[in-house]
Amino acid sequence: MKKVLSLKKVLSFVAFTAIVAIVISACNTNPLNTKPVSYEDTVGFAQFQAWKFQNERLDAATMYAKNTVAPKRKTSSSGSMSSGTTNNAKTKKGWSKAAKYAAIGGGGGAILGAVINKRNRVAGGIIGGVLGGGIGYGIGRSQDKKDGR
Repeated sequence: MKKVLSLKKVLSFVAFTAIVAIVISACNTNPLNTKPVSYEDTVGFAQFQAWKFQNERLDAATMYAKNTVAPKRKTSSSGSMSSGTTNNAKTKKGWSKAAKYAAIGGGGGAILGAVINKRNRVAGGIIGGVLGGGIGYGIGRSQDKKDGR
């Protein structure tokens, strides 16, 4: 009698050999394309670090000098009081990640909701937009918190 290999047996054999190959290649501790580490340029690296540190100090000093401008004082001819106001607060321009993600999530959710709800596409779009916007806002807000915004 002839033995006929079924497709199920062939696919299971191929899957098993693929898994074994992945495990064996992942467990290899000696990659083929590695070169021994060379410590020849440690002097150049130390000089680079010193140069970088010096430039960072200069940049910090110039930034501090730019931000500490003496306030303009308004003087009045009738009194001896003077007041000055400066606004050195840095504002971040553009959309926050929360706003971006809410807009993207709202648009995607509206499209997806309209496609899923075939009976009433408007209601599906509104519900999907609200849910997608809320989820996008939550994700974007957590990104903004990580960035310190």
